[in-house]
Amino acid sequence: MTDEINKTDIYPPDWLLVESLDLEAQGVAHRADGKVVFIKGALPFEVVSANIHRKKNNWEQGMVTAIHRESSQRVQPGCPHFGLHEGACGGCKMQHLHGGAQVAVKQRVLEDNLWHLGKVKPDNILRPIEGPSWGYRYRARISVRHVRKKGTVLVGFHERKSGYVADMKECHVLPPHVSDLLLPLRALITSMDAMETCPQIELACGDTLTALVLRHMEPLSDGDLALLRAFAARHVGVQWWLQPKGLDSVHLLDDGGEELSYDLPEFGIHMPFKPTDFTQVNPHINRVLVSRSLRLLDAQKHERVIDWFCGLGNFTLPIATLAREVLGVEGSEALVARSRENYKLNSALAGVNKWFAATKFVARNLFEMTPEVLIADGAADKWLIDPPREGAFALVQALAQLHQQKLDPVANTPTVGAENWTPPTRIVYVSCNPATLARDADVLVHQAGYRCSSAGMVNMFPHTAHVESMAVFDLLT
Repeated sequence: MTDEINKTDIYPPDWLLVESLDLEAQGVAHRADGKVVFIKGALPFEVVSANIHRKKNNWEQGMVTAIHRESSQRVQPGCPHFGLHEGACGGCKMQHLHGGAQVAVKQRVLEDNLWHLGKVKPDNILRPIEGPSWGYRYRARISVRHVRKKGTVLVGFHERKSGYVADMKECHVLPPHVSDLLLPLRALITSMDAMETCPQIELACGDTLTALVLRHMEPLSDGDLALLRAFAARHVGVQWWLQPKGLDSVHLLDDGGEELSYDLPEFGIHMPFKPTDFTQVNPHINRVLVSRSLRLLDAQKHERVIDWFCGLGNFTLPIATLAREVLGVEGSEALVARSRENYKLNSALAGVNKWFAATKFVARNLFEMTPEVLIADGAADKWLIDPPREGAFALVQALAQLHQQKLDPVANTPTVGAENWTPPTRIVYVSCNPATLARDADVLVHQAGYRCSSAGMVNMFPHTAHVESMAVFDLLT
């Protein structure tokens, strides 16, 4: 940012000088007595007035009412539903901040978390991974609500800090073809007998197909099913799935037809998935993320690699094009079965003309890892870790325990089999929560014998405060 804070300037006592941005994309300022003020809608280096609506002993929270000095990084939001006004969509928080500045803020969040929470400073800061800022959100859960007072059905994200559904007619972070469905979906639900009992639509876009999962609280009438089929016939590439109860109840409206999938062309990988499976929201960034992660992992054809929290094989299968042997580990037997299916498919696609490593998948409770389980799964030259927001604390703790046993076998009773087990020389850790990454980095660096050789942010969710990141840990020799 080109702006500079000049704290020697004199302002009226009710004006606030914004110094930084927090994880909720709120401007952070201080009153003369040192009290922190969080201001929605304010940007770093701006001088603003705010309406304070919440007060505590050590902090206050308010909303910007006037900007007396504007940041050079403030931009016109790209979506008409973004803002601070009543009824504004709460799906994005940073559309008023220049895209480059958004990336800089998130990079700072990552570095601050690593240092303040983990006392870890990477040897090298990786260049941020960026991609399209609009039309990137290939997964979303959209609320549906019949609002009697407005005489209409609303289909969209929730309003900012509210349980109400925003009155959205378009959404610029959704792919254009999905944004164009918002008003037709309103009309569809309005015409259905189940208008009052369909609370949400979950969408998942593949490379060529868009799946819409309709949650319905009561059985759908034959007339409603006919309306859904007619909607899909009018909108090419749309496929309806139904969810009468929990996730286990999700099923395709009509069997047959095209399969939901995405490709990783650099590695020749084809990934079928179901609309309720976890896949990355942003496929453009995912391709770059997989590519960079594997370059950093630097798996060789003589090496064994373990992919912890492997999911459907998003990293496991590309690794199989590089390494000698791969083990994918996930917490669910059902998910492991799906991973095996994807491996068999891609192994067959590779045929005899392309290297594809021996790959196994096992189910483990990764939140209750122990040194014994690590040893049972065998030594690996390298690890890739891609956990959920909770992080991989039990996994890295188990690794640290084995390291401490080797350092001091008298004080730490060695685990059976530890003498023949060796730790990975490199770990690539992909994170969707910088706080848990920092916590786990603390264990790896200060207890497990690694150094953080590099780290960087991944802008998976432009215009939001969400920070995705990655870090590389190398074993000290």
